[in-house]
Amino acid sequence: MATSFRKKGIRSRTIYPPGTRPSLHNNQLLISSGVPSMDNMIGGGIAVGTIFMVEEDTFGSYARQLSKYFLAEGIVSGHAIFLASSEPDPSSILKDLPKDIDDKEIKTSGAHVQETEQKVSSTDSSMRIAWRYQTQPKFESTLSYAKFGHYFDLTKVMDEERVYSVPVRTFSVTNEAADLLECPVKRQEVSLQEYHEYRSNYEPATVYETLISRITSTVKDGGFSTSEKGLENRTILRIVLHGLGSPLWGEENSTPSAINTTLTRFLFQLRALMRSAFAVCLITAPTHLFQESALIRRMQRLCDTVVKLESFVGSDNETNPVYQDYHGLFHIIRLPRLNSLVGHSPESFDLAFKLRRKKMTIEKLHLPPDLAETANRTQEDSIRGKPGALSCQSSNLRLDF
Repeated sequence: MATSFRKKGIRSRTIYPPGTRPSLHNNQLLISSGVPSMDNMIGGGIAVGTIFMVEEDTFGSYARQLSKYFLAEGIVSGHAIFLASSEPDPSSILKDLPKDIDDKEIKTSGAHVQETEQKVSSTDSSMRIAWRYQTQPKFESTLSYAKFGHYFDLTKVMDEERVYSVPVRTFSVTNEAADLLECPVKRQEVSLQEYHEYRSNYEPATVYETLISRITSTVKDGGFSTSEKGLENRTILRIVLHGLGSPLWGEENSTPSAINTTLTRFLFQLRALMRSAFAVCLITAPTHLFQESALIRRMQRLCDTVVKLESFVGSDNETNPVYQDYHGLFHIIRLPRLNSLVGHSPESFDLAFKLRRKKMTIEKLHLPPDLAETANRTQEDSIRGKPGALSCQSSNLRLDF
C-alpha cells in the first residue's frame, strides 16, 4: 500500500555553479569580489545579475587593484572573463593579475594571527579600557571562519597559462574607436546626410553601442542566459569595464551645458541584460572628472551596488597622523535591495582601506582617543586656581567636588 510519508531532513540538494553561494539574507546567488573584507561589508558578496560600480580615486590605482582582484578570483573559480579597457590595455591588465595563496599558507598565517590575538587579549586583560569605549560593540572586518573566495599575494603574478585556462574575451576601446572612424564611405564622396544615414544603418555610432552588442553576443554564445536549459555545467561570466566614461572612451562628460545620454543609455541596457544572465559586471568610473553632478547621480541609480574610494595621496590627510595606518577612505553609497524590502546594512559606515605588501583590506576606521575632555578639564582646573574665580573655595583652601 503506497503512502505519502516522507522522512524529514531529506531534501533535494541544489547544485550551485562553482565559486558561488546563496546569501543568508535573501537567498540570492553571490560571488566573491576577491577581497573577503569587502564581501563582508556589502552583505557577503556580489549578487549574480547585478552591476557593481567603483568610483575611482584620484589616480585610479586602488580601483585598478580591485578590478584585478575581481578578475583573479574569477579565474581561480573557473569563471569566464570579459574585459574592456582603454588605458591600460586589456592584455597588460591580464598579465599583472595577483597569484592566489595556497591553503597551507592561509592556515599558517591564520594560526599566527590567532596567536597574536591571544597575546594581545592576555595583555589587555591587565589594562583598563577607557569608559567611552567599553560600551562600543565589537566589529570584525573579516570573518576567519567563513570559507568563501580566495586570498591573493600582490608580490606574485599569476601564470599566463592559468589566466587563459578559462574563456577570456577582451575589448580594447582604443582599437574599437579607431575602427569606427575608418568608414568605407568618406564624407568627401557623399553628402553629409547620406554619410550619417550610412553610419546609422550599417555601423554603430559610438563605442558603447559596439560594447553592448559584444557583451550581448558573449552572453548568448557562452550560454550564460537564464533562458538556456541545462544547469549541470553552468558557470558565471565576470564582466569588467575599466575607466567607463573617461575621455579616453570618447565621452565628453566635462560639458556643463547638457548631459550626454549615451552613457546612461548604455548602463540602462546593460542592467536589463544582467537581470537575465548568469553574469556580474564590475565598473570603475572616474567620477571625479565629471563636472555634472546629475550625471553621477544617474549612474549611481542605474547600478545596484556603488562604492567610492577616497585616496589620501595628494591631500592633507596623507601627512595627518590620525590616518597614518590607512591609505584612504571607503564609502558605501548604494547597496542593492534584492528579494526583500530592506537591503543589507553594515555594522559601520566609517570604513577605510589599506594596501599592504601582500594584500588589500577594508576595515573599520579606528581613530585615536579624543583628548578634548582632558584638555577642557585642565583648563577648568587652571581657571579654578585663579584668585577671584567663581567656585566654592576659601581664601586658602580649594574644595573640589
